[in-house]
Amino acid sequence: MPFQQQLDEAMEVLQASATLVPAIDAITTLAADALLAGHTLYTAGNGGSAADALHLAEELIGRYRGNRRPLPAICLNADIGALTCIANDFGYDEVFARQLAALGRPGDVLVVFSTSGHSPNILNVLRTARSKGVISIALLGKDGGAACALADHALIVPSNNTARIQEVHTLILHAICEEVEQRLANAIDGVMA
Repeated sequence: MPFQQQLDEAMEVLQASATLVPAIDAITTLAADALLAGHTLYTAGNGGSAADALHLAEELIGRYRGNRRPLPAICLNADIGALTCIANDFGYDEVFARQLAALGRPGDVLVVFSTSGHSPNILNVLRTARSKGVISIALLGKDGGAACALADHALIVPSNNTARIQEVHTLILHAICEEVEQRLANAIDGVMA
């Protein structure tokens, strides 16, 4: 597909995603509230979505734009030892759920990335989040799949194209980072005033 056609398609998906703005604002506020209250944000995904999950966690632990304190974020697809142990002993469908069962606490937040919403390991971690009192956010695409009904907050990018879905997921993860850093900056300014 020529790049101009890809660009045109991306612009159409971005325009259609404008309907998601209130929901995106709600999840960015939710994630920021949890992090600023000392809770941990967990992320998970498969394939390209695993890269998105890593991206969000590293931006929170490191920094997005400004210098600020590190925030507690754990990417459940990052620990190769845990992944291979759990996959070997319990099956790949449990690789995220078992980690969250060990680490998650009520009030923590789980953000999953899935373009289809059908991956068994994503569905299982969403079920575990619910049982642990962990607030779940699913960034999805296509029709949302089964993950849509399992997540506390589901955002479905209006596209069937995996690349376009992941591009909007990247915008959303950056929106979370923006909200967190702005809130931290405002808190510091309020203390200094």
